[in-house]
Amino acid sequence: MLIYMKLRHLLSLSPLVATLAFATQSFADIPTTVVDARPTPLIHVAEATIESINQVTIAAQVPGRILELHVDAGASVASGDLLVRIDSAAAGQAVAGAEAGVAQAEANLANARAEYERVRSLLERNFVSQSAVDSALLARQAAEAQLRAARASRGQVATEFGYTSISSPLAGVVSQRHVEVGEMAQPGLPLVTVFDPAAMRAVADVPQFRFAALGNDAPRATVELPGAGSWIEAARVTVLPAADARTHTVRVRVDLPTGLTGIMPGTFARVHFVTGEVTRIVVPAASILRRSEITGVYVADGRGGFALRQVRLGEMQPDGTVEILAGLTGGETIALDPVRAGIAARSVR
Repeated sequence: MLIYMKLRHLLSLSPLVATLAFATQSFADIPTTVVDARPTPLIHVAEATIESINQVTIAAQVPGRILELHVDAGASVASGDLLVRIDSAAAGQAVAGAEAGVAQAEANLANARAEYERVRSLLERNFVSQSAVDSALLARQAAEAQLRAARASRGQVATEFGYTSISSPLAGVVSQRHVEVGEMAQPGLPLVTVFDPAAMRAVADVPQFRFAALGNDAPRATVELPGAGSWIEAARVTVLPAADARTHTVRVRVDLPTGLTGIMPGTFARVHFVTGEVTRIVVPAASILRRSEITGVYVADGRGGFALRQVRLGEMQPDGTVEILAGLTGGETIALDPVRAGIAARSVR
């Protein structure tokens, strides 16, 4: 009878033993890390807008009706590609008139030179006075000046005639077309906007006091693109040497590395400026467990298990870690996989 009762007791304990064995094996398989306070960058986050470093809005320089539009928004163009052609009839007539003016000035100059040579020969034979020679010389110089003016006018008109065919000054992408075929172009009217997608930057307005401690040194920065979920290390940061008198902010240009794709002007961005360094406790973002309004991590309890502990989070760091403001101290061990740690902890209970 005694043997039967002991056997029955052992059989009743076997499920618990199996559960404990399973939980111990599960805890052993969960990756962990030791939390430690370490120097982390002091970050200031500023909202920014992406813009192209090389962007140009091409405007009309002569009046005329728009005859041809060779591009539309989104089209890729090379430097020198024809974009817009304006009616050149009026400009052509102006060129013809300038050519006639040059021909007339050349004829007047030839006549003035001949007259000057004739009067000078008469002076050698004492048939005319010196004043007649001087008058002929002045007439020749005036004819030379008129020819130079006519040639300059012809060059100006020819240049304006060239403005009727408008080409792209850079290789890039057309971001906007401002006119349609048949509309009347006037000097200064925007026609097409072209930008170079290979050279982009983020522009942000930052409070002046944020950079007061840095002196003339430009801060390091990382650009976050929330729409794409990407972080980009800045190639260069330029703080403009002037502040806005109304907002007391400084315009900062953050150049992105060249060759990036999929970034458009006008895109919303956040710039994370490194303005200093401070000692903080940080944990990998993957170790954070979020359940409704509770944010926590699974901390090793020292007996081979884990316990959920609520924490208060700070800012997200560019390296994928999260600042812990409260709830953890240095030297504690946390689970890197909070889901597995939670399943294992519930199996023990």
